[in-house]
Amino acid sequence: MFAKPFASPASSDSPASRSSRSPFSARSVTVTRLSVAGGIAATALLLLAGPASAHVSVQPQGEAAKGGYATISFKVPNERDNASTTKLEVNFPADHPLASVMPQPVPGWDVKVTKDKLAKPLEMHGNTITEAVTKVTWTATGGKTGPGIGPGQFQQFPLSVGQLPEDTDQLTFKTLQTYDNKEVVRWIDETEEGADEPESPAPVLKLSAATGDGHGAPSDKPSAETASHDDDAADDSDTAASTAAASSSSDSDTTARVLSVIAIVIGAAGVAFGVLAGRRRTTT
Repeated sequence: MFAKPFASPASSDSPASRSSRSPFSARSVTVTRLSVAGGIAATALLLLAGPASAHVSVQPQGEAAKGGYATISFKVPNERDNASTTKLEVNFPADHPLASVMPQPVPGWDVKVTKDKLAKPLEMHGNTITEAVTKVTWTATGGKTGPGIGPGQFQQFPLSVGQLPEDTDQLTFKTLQTYDNKEVVRWIDETEEGADEPESPAPVLKLSAATGDGHGAPSDKPSAETASHDDDAADDSDTAASTAAASSSSDSDTTARVLSVIAIVIGAAGVAFGVLAGRRRTTT
């Protein structure tokens, strides 16, 4: 009489084995899919958010019409996490000199307007102009949160400028941004038409077509008294416009930063799920 064969444990291919490990396999697949989805979502959010930093730029408050006067504002973001911007030097184009440049006071900053003799005098409102502005420099003096523009902040620097040239569509202002750690960022690269934007582009002011409203128009030149009243009214409106622009830009910067943080969190979660899935597959 033969002994009954010893029943061996269920092999790895038995239904019981497959049943016991199926939950882990399904869970591993699910976790892997979640990690991939998390990585894709993080990438998408990063693309939508874009870089948190931005370049120094210049925009008109209203419009900058050829042959007229305009209030323009230089927006300067602080792009460093461990340093503050304490100096801004804006160089004016020599090929299209501007004779009238008046800075609006910025709390916590000293401003200096540098002029130089023109090689060829200009005729403006019946007057001969022999010198023009070559540079405007702002230097931080202090403030409630410390001197300059701190990390995660930006500042607007408004100027009233004129008479704008009529023979060009834009003005380029090469700019130097200095941090309190002595680093100097040179925003001086000119953007060529049809080419990619350079790494450190110089601020460019786009000029619109002449309006013919008398500001710089030969047929209707403003008197000194009228210009004075216009400047007083412009100062009040400039302050309101600067505040509104700062608020709008701040909201945009905040949105970009929030999206970036969300993307990082989702990406980290995706990596964690992936690691967990790998460990469970190894264990089973």
